[in-house]
Amino acid sequence: MRGAHRRLLLLMCIPLSLSGAQTQKTVVCPRWRCPKNSVCVDKSNCQCMPGFTSSGTNGHGLITSLLQTCEDVNECLLPGMSTICGSFATCQNSEGSYHCTCNLGYKLRSGETSFANKSENTCEDIDECSTGQHQCHNSTVCNNTQGSYKCRCRPGWKPISRLPSDPKSIRCQEPFPAWTLLPTAQSRSLSHFSVEVQNLLRDFDPATANYTIQKLIEAMDKLLEAPTDIDTLNATDRHLVATLLLKYMEQSLRMLAQFLPKGPFSYTSPSNTELSLMIKEQDNKDITTVYQSQAWMKLDWALTAGAERSENGYSLAGILSSPNMQKLLANASMDLTQSQDLLEERYESPVLNVSLTLLSNVSSIFLTNTDTGKLTSNVTFKFSYSSVESKRPREQLICAFWDTGDNGSGRWATDGCSMNDTGFCQCNHLSSFAILMAQYHVQDPRLELITKVGLSLSLICLLLCILTFLLVKPIQSSRTMVHLHLCICLFLGSLIFLVGVENEGGEVSPRCRLVAMLLHYLFLAAFCWMALEGVELYFLVVRVFQGQGLSIQWRCLIGYGVPLLIVAISAAAKLDGYGQQTYCWLNYKDGFLWSFVGPLAFIIFCNSAIFLITVWKLTAKFSEINPNMKKLRKARVLTITAIAQLVVLGSTWVFGLFLFDPHSRWLSYIFTLLNCLQGLFLFLMLCLLNKKVREEYRKWACMLAGNKYSEFSSSTAGTGTSQSQTRSLRASESGM
Repeated sequence: MRGAHRRLLLLMCIPLSLSGAQTQKTVVCPRWRCPKNSVCVDKSNCQCMPGFTSSGTNGHGLITSLLQTCEDVNECLLPGMSTICGSFATCQNSEGSYHCTCNLGYKLRSGETSFANKSENTCEDIDECSTGQHQCHNSTVCNNTQGSYKCRCRPGWKPISRLPSDPKSIRCQEPFPAWTLLPTAQSRSLSHFSVEVQNLLRDFDPATANYTIQKLIEAMDKLLEAPTDIDTLNATDRHLVATLLLKYMEQSLRMLAQFLPKGPFSYTSPSNTELSLMIKEQDNKDITTVYQSQAWMKLDWALTAGAERSENGYSLAGILSSPNMQKLLANASMDLTQSQDLLEERYESPVLNVSLTLLSNVSSIFLTNTDTGKLTSNVTFKFSYSSVESKRPREQLICAFWDTGDNGSGRWATDGCSMNDTGFCQCNHLSSFAILMAQYHVQDPRLELITKVGLSLSLICLLLCILTFLLVKPIQSSRTMVHLHLCICLFLGSLIFLVGVENEGGEVSPRCRLVAMLLHYLFLAAFCWMALEGVELYFLVVRVFQGQGLSIQWRCLIGYGVPLLIVAISAAAKLDGYGQQTYCWLNYKDGFLWSFVGPLAFIIFCNSAIFLITVWKLTAKFSEINPNMKKLRKARVLTITAIAQLVVLGSTWVFGLFLFDPHSRWLSYIFTLLNCLQGLFLFLMLCLLNKKVREEYRKWACMLAGNKYSEFSSSTAGTGTSQSQTRSLRASESGM
């Protein structure tokens, strides 16, 4: 239409031009100058050029006064001009004319920037996404539209920022983890695995979610099965890799499962790694079971949704069981903080550490709900695990979970979980679980070695004491008989303690009760015979050397009868007091230990009182004018020996029972050394420090060596005087 107007105006101008040419010499212009964009017509008027109109009111485009101007005509606003350019184009006004341009997002096929009319319109859409002319952030995807484009998040990604005035400014957050397993260590296999998984998830297509899940699991199996440089990592780094691998697998599978159809889903890899998923409506309130060959789970479906609704209205529960995770979790420790008191109460001894054996696959349990640290109801599990033929002492089958801890390296823990006798686990939180065999250690290996070596040495010394008291005739007396029975009781008690004090079965069996009763009886008998030595001193010193004290029958009745009576009464009152889960000894519960501590304390108190009186009497005797020095020396030797014996035996048990803290390592070592070396102390005091015994030992040694024994060879050097021999004989009479 614009072309028709131009031709009409041209035809009108040609006659005027011809007429003007004929009368050019006769046309007179106005005395005032014609305005811009106009031509002179006559002496009174000027004519506006085509595309312009006068600002006057005559409507003919004539300029009749100096005050008028020629103004541009906006052809785009004229009636019928709205469609002159055609589709996807806009009329653009220009001074004295107009032209057409393609709308934003379109371009002419010819590449020109403008055209004249509808017939020349070849506007077509510009694909900003393929040509790179879009302004979408690299975290988004460009989606071309007719005449424009949109920026949107990839499937599963979430928008994190957007300017309200600019929809194309959207930015998105990647749902998949970074898969950087060990940033602090150099591992080629881990780096290769991370790149492989990142490439797999970067090109993720929702339509192939099933395929992506399979490839992800197979990549994990490939990493864990093949011998790689992971084997050279230290335990801390390996546990950190396990923590991150379990975490990233859970996050990735949770995201990929959003694009799976409703219902159950399962996949078993060639390496026997199993994945089982259940996808249901989020509003479902049923009790749901998810199962596979290695694990089984039952939970309230309301737990799967959590506080926030999912985008697709579905929620999921999943189990991923991996048999190859043991490679990373070898030698993992266990957190005993919460269960320490309960274990020590059960085993009645401090638990030093625990050895763990993994019996099942490591099964990761995950839901759509990510806040599973404290669930409103318990989740029940059942895991397949290797059968155990027989349990060792202090072994326990436990249902444990992998706790990431503060440093991320991870360790096993049992907080919030329990396991019954049928193998079902119940937990109030979710993580990665496994069935473990826990071996709790209550004995320090070094302390155990000291005990065995010390008791063996003590048994040898006690046996030498017994043989000495039986075979050395010069020292045999009522006091020697007391020492003989004391050593016999200690020898039998130490022997039974060495071979039978540990409760190997874990349960208090009749054998364990019998061992505890024998130890109770023999140690009480040892202290009773020590008490009889105090009575012997009482009759010797306090009763002013009158008589021989108690008869042999009374001594045996007291030494063996009183302990038997105490043990019988204790067993009749509380038979369960004999035996513990760890050791075959008296139970500490309900004060049953006082059946041993009470008599022991009474004997030590009485003997201490007797020794104080004895020392006081001896001091008084030595201050007399004509004392019997021979008897006084003998009494003094007996008193010193008895006091030393009381200190050795009594102080050891007092230290162990009243000052002994089982959690203190150095106190444990002191008590063990003192208790194990009692036989050595007795052999030193009762035998080696006795001159008559030494003479007999020397005589036996010479007889074994084939030399003739000389009675005075040790007491003199061949030049001693009769006075020195006399002093030596006097000393030998006293025995020390």
